[in-house]
Amino acid sequence: MYVTHLECGFCAKHHEANRRHHLCVDCGKPLLVRYDLERAALTLTPDSLKGRVASLWRYREVLPVLDDRDIVTLGEGFTPLIRVDRLASTLPVKLDLFIKDESVNPTGSFKARGMTAAVSMAKQLGIKKTAAPSAGNAAGALAAYSSRAGMEAFLFMPKDTPRANIIECEQMGANVTLVDGLITDCGKIVAERKEAEGWYDVSTLKEPYRIEGKKTMGYELAEQLGWRLPDVILYPTGGGTGLIGMWKAFDEMERMGLIGSHRPRMVTVQATGCAPIVTAFRGGERFAEEFPDAHTVASGLRVPKAIGDFLIIDALNASGGTAKDISDVELVRACSEIGAAEGVFCAPEGAACLPALRQMIKEKTVSEGETVVIFNTGAGVKYLECFE
Repeated sequence: MYVTHLECGFCAKHHEANRRHHLCVDCGKPLLVRYDLERAALTLTPDSLKGRVASLWRYREVLPVLDDRDIVTLGEGFTPLIRVDRLASTLPVKLDLFIKDESVNPTGSFKARGMTAAVSMAKQLGIKKTAAPSAGNAAGALAAYSSRAGMEAFLFMPKDTPRANIIECEQMGANVTLVDGLITDCGKIVAERKEAEGWYDVSTLKEPYRIEGKKTMGYELAEQLGWRLPDVILYPTGGGTGLIGMWKAFDEMERMGLIGSHRPRMVTVQATGCAPIVTAFRGGERFAEEFPDAHTVASGLRVPKAIGDFLIIDALNASGGTAKDISDVELVRACSEIGAAEGVFCAPEGAACLPALRQMIKEKTVSEGETVVIFNTGAGVKYLECFE
């Protein structure tokens, strides 16, 4: 609404707003949307939010769509922040523990946040066809929002994507292609064909707007905690757009006077079978090598190479955070533990945060009395193969 320009997250080159952009024209890194936050702060206030719609579009001043008529929405966002005292009581230290439950979004995952923003901007730009590679939930969300907008969606997914995701996309009218490979192989197909086919590439961080929808998790978290931030955020990380987006949101909120300078320690959680960010972070690197032989039952974590790797690692370092990898056995077991204790059927990606938190407690990197938020990024019912 108050967009000033797009800025490269690596070299800081400015790009003109409200034009069709993908990556930086100079260095090929992701672009970030920048706003006139002084103007936004005049109307985006705690008092003004009290009567607004209970969706992520309540933060309209810091979202990129110019005309409300271009907003493509299914009521996404403003998901519950659930205090989980029974689960917390199983831990060896006393914590204020919460689960931010993204499973109640349209299409059952946090991917709806990114796609409402990306598809709305695609509509504003006159796009007719969208395309993306996906390990599952992003495809379902893109199928739904493209259908809602009257666009065609072309989706490329690994053959072993959870069946629920494939059926979901087909039922939403998308063009689905299953690929014998990983999400990176699917991405190559989109890259090779998009120009000839006229597709708008909505791959993770290869357009500037999905991150804008994802960043609203940070705004919601602050609002739901009374305009303060937790001490620790554990976030399951595949492409990492949500973590990058929240870190961006915290900066925006501070500049608008909504929060102070305190930042949570950001914690990336990955699967042991696909842990490129964990490997790079532990090695003191800013960029991550492609992870060899990537495998995990948590399909959303099976991203062997993330284009926003440096932005994730920058946030971990700046916040004093860390990166943890969890075995498939541990993360599937954690689904049952969380479900039995609190009635939340987590996706395996989100459940992985619980054993990661236990590791941190053991290492004394989480302290008695701290406020900790676990992000459950999707609905466990979409991953039934994991529990067979």
